[in-house]
Amino acid sequence: MKNLKLFVAGALLLLGTAAVQGQGFHLIKKTVIGGEGGWDYLSVDADARRLYISHGSQVEVLNADTHEKIGVIPNLKGVHGVIAVPGTGRGVTTNGRSNSATIFDKKTLKPIAELPTGKNPDALIYDPFSKRVFVFNHSDTTATAIDVAAGKVVGIVHIGGEGLEAGASDGKGNIYVNLEDASEIAMFDAVSLKLKNKWKIAPCEEPTGLGIDTQTKRLFSACGNELMAVVDSESGKLIAKVPTGKHTDGAAFDPDLKMAFTSNGEGTITVIKEVSANEYKVIETIKTEPGARTIALDTKTHHVFVTTAQYGEAPAATAQNPHPRPKVIPGTFMVLEYGMK
Repeated sequence: MKNLKLFVAGALLLLGTAAVQGQGFHLIKKTVIGGEGGWDYLSVDADARRLYISHGSQVEVLNADTHEKIGVIPNLKGVHGVIAVPGTGRGVTTNGRSNSATIFDKKTLKPIAELPTGKNPDALIYDPFSKRVFVFNHSDTTATAIDVAAGKVVGIVHIGGEGLEAGASDGKGNIYVNLEDASEIAMFDAVSLKLKNKWKIAPCEEPTGLGIDTQTKRLFSACGNELMAVVDSESGKLIAKVPTGKHTDGAAFDPDLKMAFTSNGEGTITVIKEVSANEYKVIETIKTEPGARTIALDTKTHHVFVTTAQYGEAPAATAQNPHPRPKVIPGTFMVLEYGMK
């Protein structure tokens, strides 16, 4: 009887995995937003059903279900990141060229306050434990702690190193952030703002996007050398390395589906199944569009969003610019939404 139970349990596990693989992700909706300018992070307010997309000097605000344009948050100098903050009626953007963060009203989309940050603020997260927003300043490797309800900066974390990128919260008072140039993950206290640990995560190179499974205590770091590093969030131990695509930037983790995602600028999304706390495998590679390098997860629908635009031909190489990038075709900026069948 024991062997029969084990056989049945194993069969059900295999069937469940096959069902997930068989479902597959497909394009749900593609919407051309238009306009000009570059892009970086995007985020989903799952409760309010809004999609926030950084684009040039503004944030595009769309209905997350229909992609209907709700409005814009304008006059942001080099906007990188944007999130809605639960329970406040407010959101925050990071503005890389003005070294500032803008608090805005989610109903009117009008600015409430502009706060100073460190140099080149990039990614940002909300931490439910401390009820603070943490802005990660790429160039001076500091993190700015903001009390959004009070509309003020409440502290600075001096992390050190080079190239601060995306972060994650465990919801229990610990904040994690990737150091791109050092190939490290730093950990600090959300309340005291004291640095607690720094971990080398070789063979991961140039880590950028960061996801977390708070249940299994695993961090998912998207690396520039075509892999995802899975790291124990308590010890910093490398648990697994999983192949991804080229020009990887963003990462996300769906706690219900137990899936991690990396968005790869080559034009793919790698879908990684968390089989157990110590076992991970690629179950699908979603074809997107070149340049779609950052990603946002909708925790309500379990859909993922990426943004990009169409590219023209690259200009001729010169001595000053031996590897010129192809130019973006004006008016082609778009958002792509993917989900399971």
